[in-house]
Amino acid sequence: MAKRDYYEVLGVGKNASVDDIKRAYRRMAIKYHPDKNPNDKEAETKFKECAEAYEVLSDPEKRQRYDQFGHEGLRGMGMRDYSHMRWQDISSIFEDIFSGFGGFGDLFGMGTGARTRRTGPTRGYDLETAVDLTLNDIAKGTEKTIEFTRQDTCPECTGSGCAPGTTPGRCPTCNGTGQIARGGGFFQMV
Repeated sequence: MAKRDYYEVLGVGKNASVDDIKRAYRRMAIKYHPDKNPNDKEAETKFKECAEAYEVLSDPEKRQRYDQFGHEGLRGMGMRDYSHMRWQDISSIFEDIFSGFGGFGDLFGMGTGARTRRTGPTRGYDLETAVDLTLNDIAKGTEKTIEFTRQDTCPECTGSGCAPGTTPGRCPTCNGTGQIARGGGFFQMV
């Protein structure tokens, strides 16, 4: 069976902005969500189709190749196989949708596939936590505060374990570990 046009799947025009595409995907994902359509194979197919369309249209590189060459232009670009996706793997569906919210998408442990190379500082290690969200929270957007502890390089000794200008010994700030624990964390979905 031939694949449908991704713009048609999400109900947006070819000149749609990334925000328009994100809103359309949210609307379609909620409409065909498995909780709203239990045991409905047609809804399952449409749900997967929407996820695939969103993966392409929300990524500038994939979108450009799709616009230029259609579905054939996407071969070899690290596309996920949505045809065999399980209903239980819902977190992977929403990973891309939240990737713009301060790294919230990374909490799902995804991030495979072709992405454009970032410039600037090297990304640190991932932090992972479970956050309970209802389908209604996702649809309307919500704010949740999370607290976590992370290890940072000690600013006093820059990870060497000893205070600057001293002979090797213990840094009083980090007690010689080269790292300090910092609390914090806040993210917002809109």
